[in-house]
Amino acid sequence: MDMNDASDLQNPAPYRAELIRILTRRFSNPGIYETAIAPLHVIRLDAPSELIYTVHRPALCLIVQGRKELGLGDEQYHYDPLNYLVVSVTLPVAGRVIEASPEAPYICIRLDFDPAEIAQLIAEAPPVGVPSEPGRAVFLDPIDIPLLDTMLRLVRLLDTPRDIGMLAPMALRELYYRLLRGNNGRRLYEIALSDSQTHRVTRAIDWLNKNYAKPLRIEELARVANLGSSTLHHRFKDVTAMSPLQYQKQLRLQEERRLMISEGLDVSSACYRVGYESPSQFSREYSRQFGSSPSKDVSRLRHSA
Repeated sequence: MDMNDASDLQNPAPYRAELIRILTRRFSNPGIYETAIAPLHVIRLDAPSELIYTVHRPALCLIVQGRKELGLGDEQYHYDPLNYLVVSVTLPVAGRVIEASPEAPYICIRLDFDPAEIAQLIAEAPPVGVPSEPGRAVFLDPIDIPLLDTMLRLVRLLDTPRDIGMLAPMALRELYYRLLRGNNGRRLYEIALSDSQTHRVTRAIDWLNKNYAKPLRIEELARVANLGSSTLHHRFKDVTAMSPLQYQKQLRLQEERRLMISEGLDVSSACYRVGYESPSQFSREYSRQFGSSPSKDVSRLRHSA
């Protein structure tokens, strides 16, 4: 791409075309790949996927080819090469690729966030006008040329490993800066501001992820977050689209599913491992979540694998 052509500087197509060329050459088979740049991952699929349940860590997701939908609670987010998705706190989600083929594979760049780096950048270049109310921890923004250009320069470094140590930190810092200066950058600022209500909600989220198998007592969770019980409940739902109890239930069901598939546990053993006291209650909630009984669902997944 001739970056001296002024028209290219306003047209995202050349940037995207080069990203596709680099990534399809380096990652020629379907999979989820780590790269030599630690927070950078590449996902490639050659066909649409079924619904996949996962706990999504804070990250930027930038699709360069294909389309995907992401479910958070009752909400749906659809994104493609025209926009990027940010997940700013750890969330249990369900997603599926809805457009991919061998000729035009789905290619997505996932950049896991470094909270310390973002906090340092915020201290030096805070966004203007911090929102007083917490916003949803998932948001979409239209892709712009400066962010796409920065991502391309970062991806190019995969072809020159000797330059990664020196140049990748600068490109990553610029990416964080551009996200903070984007339409929804104030949400990232609010997450990192140590005494904000949103930051306190993230403390409750971190506690739940570490202690999901324990009985949930909202008063204890409120003490962890340093918020009143009713304020925590309201703000937690603002950020995650679910209550603390619903969030815990999602974590438990996803972990139980993983235990049965990956470690071969039976339904009862996995049920008690994640904190359920009643296998029958667990089976009912599992069926509502995944559309079939635990035994049938796991059998189907093992057969597919």
